[in-house]
Amino acid sequence: MTDDNNPNPKPKKSNVYTRTGDKGKSSLYNGERRSKTDDIFNALGTVDELSSCIGIANHYCKKVENGLEDKLVEIQCKLIEVGSNIATPRNSSHTSKLSFTSFDEENVNLLEAWIDNLDSQLPPLKNFILPSGGESAVFLHQCRSVCRRAERVTVPLVEAEVAEQSVGKYLNRLSDFFFVAARYAAMFEKQIENYYEQRRDDKESNLVKRELSKQ
Repeated sequence: MTDDNNPNPKPKKSNVYTRTGDKGKSSLYNGERRSKTDDIFNALGTVDELSSCIGIANHYCKKVENGLEDKLVEIQCKLIEVGSNIATPRNSSHTSKLSFTSFDEENVNLLEAWIDNLDSQLPPLKNFILPSGGESAVFLHQCRSVCRRAERVTVPLVEAEVAEQSVGKYLNRLSDFFFVAARYAAMFEKQIENYYEQRRDDKESNLVKRELSKQ
């Protein structure tokens, strides 16, 4: 309700900020308060960063309609579930919350099916690939790199039985998906893929360029 006599009423407080984390602590899904430097928040932040990178990659995939768009959105949704699992320590949470935030290993199987399908359409891999191949591809390569980091900071939580093993497996397989998806995107756009080749005495550079096409 506004005051008709006040032409510039003060807006209602937003729910975006709560001020509860101003002293450097935040809450987990099970209600625990922990320092924002805790390994759990490091993992959650990195998974969130990965989702943002996927959003950028998807922006460019949509421009060319390479068929990866729906998969990328589904992955972003699965990363929400990954975060929920990490934010609910398996070794200190109530059974009801553990059940609600369990991460199904079937998600790993789905990624493997996607990888198999995309990889079957690509030429054999014989060299180290350099991040390249057009806008969609390079951002998918960036997703791969960030995903590897997300996996590295999550593995200690899996080893400590804070997060489920299925979460670690998913992040491991997800980076493989991004690698294959990046190569597929480059092939779809008929872009040049750069790869490394060991320099010989008669060569001036390690760089080799090749247009991706199914051999």
